[in-house]
This record gives sequence, structure tokens and C-alpha cells, in this order.
Amino acid sequence: MRPTFTIGIEEEYQTVDPVTRDLRSHIHTEMMEQGRMRLQERVKAELHQAVVEVGTSVCTNIKEAKEEVKKLRHDMVTLAKQNGLRLASAATHPFADWRVQEITPDERYKNIVEDMQLVARANLIFGLHVHIGVEDREIAIQLMNHARYFLPHILALSTNSPFWLGMNTGLKSYRCKVFDKFPRTNIPDYFPSWGEYENFIKLLIKTNCIDNAKKIWWDIRPHPFFNTLEFRVCDIPMRVDETIALAALIQATVAKLYKLHSANQGFRLYRRALVMENKWRASRYGLEGRLVDFGKQEEVPARELILEYLDFVDDVVDELDSREELNYIHEILEMGTGADRQLRVFEQTGDLKKVVDYIIEETEVGLTDSPIIASARKVG
Repeated sequence: MRPTFTIGIEEEYQTVDPVTRDLRSHIHTEMMEQGRMRLQERVKAELHQAVVEVGTSVCTNIKEAKEEVKKLRHDMVTLAKQNGLRLASAATHPFADWRVQEITPDERYKNIVEDMQLVARANLIFGLHVHIGVEDREIAIQLMNHARYFLPHILALSTNSPFWLGMNTGLKSYRCKVFDKFPRTNIPDYFPSWGEYENFIKLLIKTNCIDNAKKIWWDIRPHPFFNTLEFRVCDIPMRVDETIALAALIQATVAKLYKLHSANQGFRLYRRALVMENKWRASRYGLEGRLVDFGKQEEVPARELILEYLDFVDDVVDELDSREELNYIHEILEMGTGADRQLRVFEQTGDLKKVVDYIIEETEVGLTDSPIIASARKVG
């Protein structure tokens, strides 16, 4: 059965004090209650009280997803301001200290902290998750095997976490290194079949490693409850148009790999250890470094490989009607990722509070040109 390639997008935001620019809990405000009244199940709290997550419904194409993400982000920006906070979209906060952040009083999060202790408490990071509808689980596992190769490229485009605890980490995505401390993360192994994947999950459950497959936190996974391939490798970008472009690229990747799969061609499989070499380079250097082209067995500037990647998926883009959204990848290549831009502001000002101000401004870029938001404003 041909996949539907539907799209679901989840974004995790920071709630920031507009005076101190530090993270501040939203739990003592009415922000979440108002959000749930307005957005129902599409908004939820996370492990730390200064994190808020939104998720779209199942969207049939990137145009639908774009409208939903813009509206969700716009509504959360508005709610944050109404509750004396600001919304910031970056994968780490430039100087917040995880040691003083409060944990959300929820049984699930209590159990995670009990299980993983300091590793969970220190996990003050913000990601972007993109779901692509692949209904046949056997096909999903084969597409996951092949899609692993592209995860470092996608990460390089999304990097947006250069600072941690007030320090320039020297990495473009320090979020990766924070999350590495969790078990069952990073690039997954190759699975020959869906049956073998299921046996792997059953073994982990039987031996009390996990209680369900949601505790598999790989950079890509078959979602345990939805018929989707979930890409979890990305830092949350600053601009909503970056999120949309990355979602379009991820959808096009799955569609192209399916096209090859259905023609019995497939994409070459590479060892996890090799893909991990590229992931390290992507997290360390982002677009400014070189990734390894394992086919040619040589290093290539990341920007060149991204252009080759865009050529690779080009023949499915018009069928998906995502060319306009995907073209924003060229904007990212031109202006740099969120990490590059944060670092530029810090170099110019030497002030991490100014970096936070910049992140807050960028979080709101592109939200006012949505037809849904414009029409809602007229009605209001």
C-alpha cells in the first residue's frame, strides 16, 4: 500500500521572563489552561515547567501543516505575552541553569526522573519532531533503514543550540550532546524486517528495560501508536519557515525513498557507526563544516551536500506540492542556521541577554502573513 505521506509537526518552546531573560515556569500562570481551552490536545506541558509543546493534527500536505504550525505558534506567542512571559524557539537556552528548573508535577515525569535521575533533570532541551504517514509497518522499517543516512544533513540545517549554562560550547547543536545521556538515543541500528524490530521491542519490555516503545528515543523511529515515521533529530529552529522547510525536506525524503523502494532500487545502507561520524560533524560544525560522502569516500562541504540532497529529492517535490516551502532551505543556507545567527549576535554584543532578545524576535518572524491568522484577527 502506497504511504499517504501525511505530516504532523511538534514544536517545543521556551517560556522566558521578559525582564531577566531567564527561563520561567508557565505552570503558575493561566497560560496552559488558556492554551488547552483554545487549542485542546494540541498543547501540553513537558518535563520541565519552562517547556511547552504544541503539535498539529494530521495534515494531508505541507500547505495545511504550514497554516497549522503558524497558527499554533502565533497563539502560544500571544498567550505567553498575556501571562507576562515571552516565547523563545531555540534548542537550548543561552544561560539558564537546569539545576534550578522545576519539574512538572505529573506522574509520568516523576517516573522518568526516578528512573534516570540527574540525566532527566539536566535534559533542558527543545526539539522539533516531524511525523510522516507510512501506514504499512514493513515498508516503514525499510524506509527508516534508508532514511538514517540523511539524519546528519537534516540536523546540520536545524542546528540552534550553541550555548549551555552561559558558555559558548563550540558546538552548533549542543542539544544532541545533552540528549546523548539518555538511553536508546541517536541513530538506530538497521532492522531487516518489522518482525525483527518487534522482537527487539518485546525483549526490552520483557526484561524491564522499558515499559512501552515510547521509551525508544532514537533520531528516527516508527511511532509506537501512530502509523508514522517520526524524525526526532532536529533542534527546534528559530523561525517558523525553517520548521516548515525542514518538514517539507523530511516528507520529500520519505517519498523519494519510497519511490526507490517501490521500483526495487532502494538507497545504499550504511553502518550506524559511519552515520554517527556525520552526526558528530553536523552537531559540531553545522553548515560550516564538512560531512563525509561515503559513496565517494571523501569529505564534502556541508552546503554542497545539502544542494546534492535537494537534487536527490527534486523529482517528488512537485507531486507533493512542496516546492515553495522546500525552497526556504536555500534561505537557511544563505543566512545560516539559528546557531550561526545566535553566535553572530553574541560576537556583536557580548551579551547573552541580547541573544535571548534576538531569539524571541526571530520566534515571531513570519507569523503575521498567515491567512488563518489574518482572518482570525479580523474576526477578533
